[in-house]
Amino acid sequence: MMTAGLMLTAAAAPAVAETIFIAGDSTAQTYKQDRYPQTGWGQMLPCGLTGDVKVENRAMGGRSTKSFIAEGRWDRIMADIKPGDVVLIQFGHNDASQNKPERYAPAATLYRDNLLRMVWETKGHGATPILITPVARRSFGADGKTKADFAAWSAVVRDIAATTGTQLIDLEASSRAWVDAAGVEPSRALFLYYPTGRWPGFRDGIADDTHFSELGARGVAELIAADLARTGLPVATKVAKVRPDLTRTAPLGSTACR
Repeated sequence: MMTAGLMLTAAAAPAVAETIFIAGDSTAQTYKQDRYPQTGWGQMLPCGLTGDVKVENRAMGGRSTKSFIAEGRWDRIMADIKPGDVVLIQFGHNDASQNKPERYAPAATLYRDNLLRMVWETKGHGATPILITPVARRSFGADGKTKADFAAWSAVVRDIAATTGTQLIDLEASSRAWVDAAGVEPSRALFLYYPTGRWPGFRDGIADDTHFSELGARGVAELIAADLARTGLPVATKVAKVRPDLTRTAPLGSTACR
């Protein structure tokens, strides 16, 4: 028979995530096959997780914290979330779009307010928010190193994580190091650099330093999976110990896990 003390301990044990939700933009979203090789990191993240956790990738291209909330996308996550679930929150690219008022969220004011809402509402549902700084672009400075194109927005993410006791994945820092390690020219393979006629979805060719190829999306998903494994949170147990699908050095030719 379970004693009162054991019952109390069991009741206090944190729930392990059954679902990982992703709230974010085009760098994370899931793409249809006709857009291949364009791939989002959220699309590849399940390849680095155990089979007993579900990923609900709600990321959508062109969305900022402002438009994601305005369109009801955030409310829909909150309607579906359950205690113990996790929400990965990555915005910033589109919040910085000053020329698009439907997206623009100044870092120090509206962006901060929106992220705080996301953090507190997630916690209020008994779930765990994890804040993620904006992923790096293939954008090099005069020193040949990648730049922090969204530094003000990343600084706000770090500050909110520190002041609210929320877990942080500093993807800006890790992805800049990742692009730097690849090198200026080789890093093109991680993004969308294809000639005319190479892929049906990009018949006119493409040179895009923001969005990821299959190989790039796998690499960013690996950065996130590795950081999730180090969080010490219950969700860390859902990260596969070995993640060959995320550490490939050549594309598979699809977004399959293997």
